[in-house]
Amino acid sequence: MKKRIGSYPRVRIEGGGRAAVSQAGGVLLVETVRKTGLDTAISGALAPWRRPRAVHDPGKILIDVALAVAVGGDCLADVAMLRAEPAVFGPVASDPTVSRLIDTLAAAGPKALTAIRSARAEVREYVWKLAGASSPDASGQVIVDLDGVLVQAHSDKQDAAATWKKTYGHHPLMGFVDHGRGGTGEPVAALLRPGNAGSNTAADHITATQLALAQLPKRHRRGRSTVIRTDSGGGTHEFVAWLAKRGRWLSYSVGMTVTAAIHQAVLKVPASAWTPATEPGGEIRDGAWTAELDGDVLKGWPKGMRLIVRKERPHPGAQLRFTDADGLRLTCFATNTTSVPIAALELRHRQRARAEDRIRNARAAGLRNLPLHETAQNQIWLEIVQLALDLLAWLPMLALTGKPRLWEPRRLRLRLFSAAAQLVTTARRRHLRFTHHWPWTSVITGAIERLDALPNPG
Repeated sequence: MKKRIGSYPRVRIEGGGRAAVSQAGGVLLVETVRKTGLDTAISGALAPWRRPRAVHDPGKILIDVALAVAVGGDCLADVAMLRAEPAVFGPVASDPTVSRLIDTLAAAGPKALTAIRSARAEVREYVWKLAGASSPDASGQVIVDLDGVLVQAHSDKQDAAATWKKTYGHHPLMGFVDHGRGGTGEPVAALLRPGNAGSNTAADHITATQLALAQLPKRHRRGRSTVIRTDSGGGTHEFVAWLAKRGRWLSYSVGMTVTAAIHQAVLKVPASAWTPATEPGGEIRDGAWTAELDGDVLKGWPKGMRLIVRKERPHPGAQLRFTDADGLRLTCFATNTTSVPIAALELRHRQRARAEDRIRNARAAGLRNLPLHETAQNQIWLEIVQLALDLLAWLPMLALTGKPRLWEPRRLRLRLFSAAAQLVTTARRRHLRFTHHWPWTSVITGAIERLDALPNPG
């Protein structure tokens, strides 16, 4: 009797297999592209940049790179993962062809960016209609979060500079639509900026908001149904005045810096004016209270602005600032929303923390580094990253239910996209057969069934 040594079975490794398909779960993304009409929209938008007698369509090339990023790639060369599986992803352009397209689009400048963004906005409106009750505007309100992201550069790239965190790289300003507690989020703005760009530059916040509004359905591009939410970087007179301008009528929830004047006003608030903060479920948040400030602290700000302050016991290990009072951490924000209790407004603003989850997902989908040298090239890369994030948001929204609806990119890749399958050809049709023992095969097949049930784009 032989004794087995080691904890794992020993298998022999051989090459030459043909029937198996790796990354077969990526067919979910392919079907999402097809059902949303993203391929047709991007191809039409980039038609002016298709050369005569070209073999590969520019729109297909761009979406292929976005698919590669969605399944785990972080550079243009990772499109080779798709090229190795033509049965799932179709014909994929060579690396030189991909590079030439990026250079061509970068040279076109704003025209190419506008074309890509217009196509994304068109598809987004259609996707939200398909999603129905699962769409971000199902409640009649859309919340857009703006936040800056520090992207480190490990080489001398154009516009890379020292950042406020004493690193070196770029400082893009991103915008995300919040899907709420039952979902994730999708990108609607990506403004590439040098590393030394300010966190509270009003002009950049205005530009990013304009990009975000252009991505929303027309009914949400102005009016109180759209809420722009930022941290204290957006708490500037110019930006708040722009949001509140007559005719734009946007709602806002903007973090504010606790100045000396605000600190003094907080000290004068009577104990009876403080309202307990609440949790999403409606229960009282332990050790946190909110109150509304008025008087001189509102002078110079747009009419109708409300200033709400929160005091809370700091978490263990946190250090208090000189602007805090009575051992409690003070934060405040401004809003123009009326007829809503301040505890509900404070909860809505506190949920801006979900933007940090969106940034983490973006880093996992191509934003960890900007792989190209020129700023114009990296701006195209940001559009590719947004396309990948769109697909990673639309797939769960349209085809996943329960806990998988909340899975982030890393988990989607590990459990769904990385699944292998057997390629079977019968009656001139190709079939992918996923193994029964894979724990998430039912999630994959169920998602495919839901995507198949959706109408084909017109």
